[in-house]
Amino acid sequence: MNSYKNEIKKFKKKNNFRGYKQALLPKSDELISQTDQGTSCGEYLRRYWHPVVLTSEVSNSPLQIRILGEDLIIFKTTANKIGLVHKNCPHRRASLVYGKCEKKGIRCCYHGWLFAPDGEILETPGENPNSKSATKLRKTFKLGAYPVIEYNGLVFAYMGPPENIPEFPHYDVFDVDGITTRPYRIEYNCNWIQVLDAIMDPVHTSFLHGQSSGIQFSKGFAEVGELEFFERGIQYLGCNTRRVDDNVWVRVNELILPNFTQAGSAFAADGTKSRYFGRSSFTRWVVPVDDNHCIALAWGNFGERGDPIEHNTKEGCERIEAGEIMDRTWEEKQKSPGDAEAVEGMGSISAHKGEHLMPTDYGVMVYRRRIRKLAKNLEEGKEPPQPQQKKGDIIRTNGQDTVLRVPKRNIDDRKFIKSIGSAVMKMQFGAEKMPIKDRDNHIINKLANMEKSGAF
Repeated sequence: MNSYKNEIKKFKKKNNFRGYKQALLPKSDELISQTDQGTSCGEYLRRYWHPVVLTSEVSNSPLQIRILGEDLIIFKTTANKIGLVHKNCPHRRASLVYGKCEKKGIRCCYHGWLFAPDGEILETPGENPNSKSATKLRKTFKLGAYPVIEYNGLVFAYMGPPENIPEFPHYDVFDVDGITTRPYRIEYNCNWIQVLDAIMDPVHTSFLHGQSSGIQFSKGFAEVGELEFFERGIQYLGCNTRRVDDNVWVRVNELILPNFTQAGSAFAADGTKSRYFGRSSFTRWVVPVDDNHCIALAWGNFGERGDPIEHNTKEGCERIEAGEIMDRTWEEKQKSPGDAEAVEGMGSISAHKGEHLMPTDYGVMVYRRRIRKLAKNLEEGKEPPQPQQKKGDIIRTNGQDTVLRVPKRNIDDRKFIKSIGSAVMKMQFGAEKMPIKDRDNHIINKLANMEKSGAF
């Protein structure tokens, strides 16, 4: 009994066991986590084009999807025109998921009303088409619909005010020679910000993908590198420079607001052999389904400047996206967690007020702060900036992998390799106004010369 008394004294003295005082969950960051129409962030996100579904999922059989808290129907007419419309027929609210796709649009199963992909009411067959009520209805009312653009296996939608519809953004990675893309879709059972955070958290790759779960990509990932973050308009870059034996590996993750992301190669670069301006393993958008769910819609990038072509499979894309395949047993997930387990384990909406952010979280802090500001600015009537600065711009991106042979010198090595990462980033930024192919060749040649000359 005395031993128990001594233990209790120790418990009290250390002042550690704080479960009771910390049991109440802190609040989430509602401003950036809530995305329904009418919320600050929801309205902000609705000012951009987002992928909503794989092209392969769209057919003459209507498909129900949920995006930004809205239940929608996406379909393809028999003339191969894609429509994205509100779920319920405006007549008696029957679901259009049971509708019939025809040449001109989708016909409601209940009373046969026919709607064009843009929402126009084409027919109300149970009514006299020449009646005053039918004529007035067709002139004054439309089924809710959103414009869509199909591009390279993904269907993009704009869900904001039609008078503010922006230009469809064209990124330079859409046209990289020698790259084969594979569209993919990954579902996450959590808020969109939790998934987006990871791209601005380069340190997690060293632990989650290189230590905690074993080597999920390559041994080099386990090295904790030197970090540098860059904020350039609405582009955010996290540069992680690692030493791997006699090589220096510069890996750059990229976020262009609100939700365009790229990460350096997953399997092609491991820090063991030279690589000059290799491009990203994926080109991805993180899209809210609702406040508790989101999807990653993306292209896996394979080829000479992407990941090895042998990973161009469904399972390969899942590994590149999350470190592990998605369909695994609980025991497998617990033994080797990937990104999905890490971000979903935070809860359906992470309690940001309970975080204790550190200097390595700078990228996360600064981009979240910017989204809050842009959402608040929109409340005041100021439209958010688009990725393209002017009409017709091809948007330059900087997500990449570079590996250079740089043996250690008799100097502070961590400071030295960080300076190499900075030099690589400066090189990329300095070539941004060049034509795309000229820019790529310029950077590749300069990196090769830098390695050859040893002028770091």
